Amino acid sequence: MRISDARDLGLFVRQSRQDKGWTQAHLAQRAGVSRRWLSDLEAGKTSAEVGLALRTLSALGATVNVSFPPPGANGIDLDELLKDFEGGRGRAD
Repeated sequence: MRISDARDLGLFVRQSRQDKGWTQAHLAQRAGVSRRWLSDLEAGKTSAEVGLALRTLSALGATVNVSFPPPGANGIDLDELLKDFEGGRGRAD
């Protein structure tokens, strides 16, 4: 799963917990965090501490792999393409 922000991480944690049939209280106890903190994490709160988030993922049995996309894999910027077309090669009027 690709996680690019706090919301994605929260959704992943919630879905993983639910897939295991665990309550927030159960996962919080296993991870050594408060249920309130876990609730905030699952809601995508951006101020969640990284160490606690990693401990929570570990309690779920998840691992974290970080990677960079290959060069040029960020997609096409249509605004830049249109600007280049209109400015450099003439208008398509």
